[in-house]
Amino acid sequence: VYKKIKAEKDEAQAIIAMTYMTDRTAGTIPLDETLALFAADISLRHKLAMADAIIYATTLQQKALLVTSDHHFEGLEHVLVLD
Repeated sequence: VYKKIKAEKDEAQAIIAMTYMTDRTAGTIPLDETLALFAADISLRHKLAMADAIIYATTLQQKALLVTSDHHFEGLEHVLVLD
């Protein structure tokens, strides 16, 4: 993230992004049955590959913002797609 933002914006923006991400409590979120079924529904609804659907379902479940450069997520709520 730092490299991409610094290359496309500037170092100050890159540091802000990294600070934002590292200040959050990181942890492992288990892929339980509920999340897996939610991801499957998302995969069907948005025509996402299952791995992308799991990422997006986790984002929604956690009420988070997904920051990505993967354009498969373009147009979805709670997603910031970097060019």
